[in-house]
Amino acid sequence: MSVQIVRAAMGRDEDNHYIGKTVFHYSDHKAPYEITFFSKKGKDWDYSLSFAGEPGSEEQFLSLDALLETDDDLFDELLDAALDNEAEATEEP
Repeated sequence: MSVQIVRAAMGRDEDNHYIGKTVFHYSDHKAPYEITFFSKKGKDWDYSLSFAGEPGSEEQFLSLDALLETDDDLFDELLDAALDNEAEATEEP
């Protein structure tokens, strides 16, 4: 299965908690998805999955959500995309 990252970003809120998101296409699913990440210290991550635009297949959505729960590599790829963009933003003068 393949993932195509459309865009990703990571920032911090007023309490210095991490908040980020990655918009992506997954495999042969027709609708793009958005995963939102949250962590107080950047170690344990909560996430929320949603459609990034018009809703698609509920069956595909549920299967992807279940996959994110078990496939650490997929989850890490999406999280790393957001974290990579946070690092780029903080390195600029």
